[in-house]
Amino acid sequence: MKRIQALFAAIAIIIACASFSATAQFRYSPVLGVNINNLNFKQDLVTVGQTVGATAGIQGELMFPGIGFGIDFGLLYNQSGAKVNLGERLIWSSDGYGNENVMMHNIQIPLHLRFKWTRMDGLEDYIAPFVYGGPEFVIHAGHNKIKGNEGATKPFDYAGGSLGLTAGLGFEVFRNWQISGQYTWGMTYVLKTRLLDNFSARSSQWSVRVAYFF
Repeated sequence: MKRIQALFAAIAIIIACASFSATAQFRYSPVLGVNINNLNFKQDLVTVGQTVGATAGIQGELMFPGIGFGIDFGLLYNQSGAKVNLGERLIWSSDGYGNENVMMHNIQIPLHLRFKWTRMDGLEDYIAPFVYGGPEFVIHAGHNKIKGNEGATKPFDYAGGSLGLTAGLGFEVFRNWQISGQYTWGMTYVLKTRLLDNFSARSSQWSVRVAYFF
């Protein structure tokens, strides 16, 4: 909890300092996205497959004219997880578990540095490429129920939060629309198995997002 509070404080300080710049241009946007999710276990435990999820929320952009650099930040609902074949291990198949869809519901707080090409002799009014990257702080808000036999031990314990590192690129169209693709590496674990000690997994995610900035 102290780590999460410290991260929130850091975000607030950075945004507050940046907002005092007289030359900075601030915009905000609703965001919608589609995710391809996976879980990467620390050990070779069971077969894991990708799942599809969604992202939705609000994003802000603070850019400094003339140099092309800025930051973006947001508050997003994000789905992550994977298809985990627990039935491959007797320790879970005996409790009635099989190929289970593990879905986690998260509050995602991205904080990225970005660079946008804005000096292209007027072409930037129609299309402008940009790249971005940085940390994403995740608060675990809930998860789906995985059902086994009556009285079976639940297979996972979930972390209260996690940290990811994102790299992405995209295009701004007609100065308002932004279409981007990104990949996020999980830097900390999101769940651990209950019946086997120290078997943990980190989340990874491909995402395509569309935003309209006001």
